Amino acid sequence: MNLEILNDIPPLTPDSRIEFAQLLFNELTFSHLPVVEGNQYLGSLSENDVRSFEKDKLIGDFSIDYEGFFVKEGVNELEVMETLGKYDTNVMPVLSQDKGMYLGYVELQEVISVYGDMPFLSEYGNVIVVQKGINDHSFSEICQIVESNNTKVLAVYVSNMERDVVQTTVKTSDGDMNGLLQTFRRYGYEIISDHYDDVFLKNLQERSRYLDKYLNM
Repeated sequence: MNLEILNDIPPLTPDSRIEFAQLLFNELTFSHLPVVEGNQYLGSLSENDVRSFEKDKLIGDFSIDYEGFFVKEGVNELEVMETLGKYDTNVMPVLSQDKGMYLGYVELQEVISVYGDMPFLSEYGNVIVVQKGINDHSFSEICQIVESNNTKVLAVYVSNMERDVVQTTVKTSDGDMNGLLQTFRRYGYEIISDHYDDVFLKNLQERSRYLDKYLNM
């Protein structure tokens, strides 16, 4: 993990007062704050929950409301991003690999900035969304199609999956977009994204206009 683990905001403890947590949330843009006892991570409390608690109570009085999400040190940025999204939080506690001790946290904004520097976002290229049945879906085939058209794969990932159909988003280096789209179609992929250079789609639209004109004569 190339993300900086932060410790500038100390975690809550079970004997912290709710009023203290409410004041912290007033100063921060965090959606959650971690709760730690010694080096042991107990969970995180959301701002919404803390706002509803009586300020003279202790954090430990609401242990039932702790949310137990975290990542281990060394995981890749994609897993961190996925966990942040899954739990709808902008702060992710980081625990040690061996004993699961609390090390600090990473912020959503930092994860986003790291992704912004990666080639699949920063490099100029084309984005294509293709669709195929789950039993016929193949990352290796998709990469082969791209490279056979003298373009490079900058990123490829499953962007949607419903029932027996998989949608895959592919970012490629700049090249012959129309030729690439036609190759995908020859291999049985449906093109979900719209492309200015899609001659096949233009031909269909042109024929559709002729057909409408003929039917309306």
